[in-house]
Amino acid sequence: MTSVTTLAQSLGVAFAAGINLPATVAVLGVAERAGWIDPLPGALGAVGSIWVIALASVLYAMEFVVTLVPGVASVWETVQSVIRPPAAALLAVATTYNLSPSVVVAAGLVGGGLALTTHGTKLGLRYAVDSSPEPVTNGIANVAEFATITSIAIFVWSHPFVTLSIAILVLILLILVVRRIIRTLRYLLSGNWRKATA
Repeated sequence: MTSVTTLAQSLGVAFAAGINLPATVAVLGVAERAGWIDPLPGALGAVGSIWVIALASVLYAMEFVVTLVPGVASVWETVQSVIRPPAAALLAVATTYNLSPSVVVAAGLVGGGLALTTHGTKLGLRYAVDSSPEPVTNGIANVAEFATITSIAIFVWSHPFVTLSIAILVLILLILVVRRIIRTLRYLLSGNWRKATA
């Protein structure tokens, strides 16, 4: 396995962690223990500990329930803005820990930036979804996030470049969707109904 491949895998991990940190850790740990993926590289192998998996699973379950509550979900996601990107950068560094220092630094910087972008896009979508006064849309969003995280966390080890490319393409599309939602909301709030429906 080359350094470039491991770097791509570390970015896939950071991408997933930018969406949901405990879910990413739990999925990676379970996948490694179940033999769905090869042993995780570098210090990332620590997520295979049964205690780490249990803790991550409990935290994810708590987050899943909290984000079902309209209003609270937006607050929770806003608070996560200071947690997910640095933690994702740490996971990217842990993935490349056995490689050269330049690759480790690159993984931390690019992984943290990618996670920040991923989380920021998710935050915008969560604000839009959370405007609905019922928990069903938030629940659907949570399930979709978990499916995305699981797909990335598992497939990035067997097809790192394809998985990362698809993930980044989806991220770009979501950024465009969020921009459109924000623009429409601005028009609606300013009373410009014609532009909002255009």
